Amino acid sequence: MPTIEPTATRAGIGPSHEAATHSRSEVWMPALLSLIAGMVDVIGFLSLGIFTAHVTGNIVIIGALVVRHSRVHPAQILAVPIFILAVAATWLIAKASRKRGTALMRPLLVIQFLLITCLSIFSVVTRPSTDPHGLMATIAAMIAVTAMGCQFALLRLALPVAPSTAVMTGNLTNAVLALVDSSSQTEPLMESDSRRLRGALHLLAGFFVGCVLATAALMYLGDWAWSLPAALAGAAVALQ
Repeated sequence: MPTIEPTATRAGIGPSHEAATHSRSEVWMPALLSLIAGMVDVIGFLSLGIFTAHVTGNIVIIGALVVRHSRVHPAQILAVPIFILAVAATWLIAKASRKRGTALMRPLLVIQFLLITCLSIFSVVTRPSTDPHGLMATIAAMIAVTAMGCQFALLRLALPVAPSTAVMTGNLTNAVLALVDSSSQTEPLMESDSRRLRGALHLLAGFFVGCVLATAALMYLGDWAWSLPAALAGAAVALQ
């Protein structure tokens, strides 16, 4: 009696194929997203006066300004609740899509691409950098924070084993510990994992390169600098 193979296996989308796709995504996607996060964070900080890729910096600045009775940027206050709403909205979209794991990557990457593209168009039209404390700058900053909230949620939902692409403290800690532990002549304190070291180094390099490129773009392109992370976000969608 002939054996009938499952449709997924015949189509080449069985468990082994899914594992290979997951492995490829783990290798290059976090590094690319780290590059985008570095760009968005630097452009947001230099032109809008707010850390758009991580909440910690804004909390620190708010605390310092409040104690010193200095003027607080409205966007810095709004960044935390907007980030929370962005993460929650991303979860709701993922839940509604009925997809799991790497299948969530593409639709959530599309959302991030659309957000950064909208930010780029909005910035070119309104030029929010001319008044970093104005309404247009606050709106631009909130779009950027929303895009980064989507990126954080994307990784946790689609690639839960991937490290953070915007908070480099943890990645630097992992890289240093992996390096000194692997070079030690005594028994390692942690499980040896060269992939973790390479991954952390790739993320650090990607974020740093993003910061450098964004600074140069802001110097020469002004508000058009947002088009660079938008183009990279589009590339991430195309490559997924």
